[in-house]
Amino acid sequence: MTAPNPFTAPVTLTGPHARLEPLSRDHRDALRDAASDGELWKLWYTSVPPPDRIEAEIDRRLALRDAGSMHPFTVFDADGRVAGMTTYMHIDAINRRVEIGSTWTRASCQRSGLNTQCKLLLLRHAFEQLDCIAVEFRTHRLNTQSRRAIERLGAQLDGILRSHLRMPDGTLRDTCVYSITAAEWPTIETHLQWQLDKPRSA
Repeated sequence: MTAPNPFTAPVTLTGPHARLEPLSRDHRDALRDAASDGELWKLWYTSVPPPDRIEAEIDRRLALRDAGSMHPFTVFDADGRVAGMTTYMHIDAINRRVEIGSTWTRASCQRSGLNTQCKLLLLRHAFEQLDCIAVEFRTHRLNTQSRRAIERLGAQLDGILRSHLRMPDGTLRDTCVYSITAAEWPTIETHLQWQLDKPRSA
């Protein structure tokens, strides 16, 4: 195990619409239930673990945390129910860059303030406590829902990595790379807080 560093040090991030806690094996059963909500693993362009693979996925993420390349979180909704998972990944502590990714959210929590709250908490911690110079987001070129969500944050498209990854079903993924820089953060923070504060249609 590598020496602890600020990028992987345990921290709980809390807001009105969501709470992010360090991923724990104690969350296994609740994460299985969350993964079953909407059967998200059946979406071919994502990599959401099915319920019977949750334990292995927790172990994988915790191993990457111990290696210093990932900081995994369990996501809770405003009612304290486990809603999914998210991470700081591809941590580059020397250049002070991270990617927010490996994120999935139970279907019944989607299209709510939860995702925006999570991103606000993660971005604020990255820029204000970890002193990051940039934060990345990556997604499948054909995952239009994810791309719209990233663009609503205010992230800019840096480019598309063609035939970047092989998906579990054997298809090749074109990866869209987005980022927010430290210089952009104050405006993005205001934008995200406005999104959370504005009235939501039913």
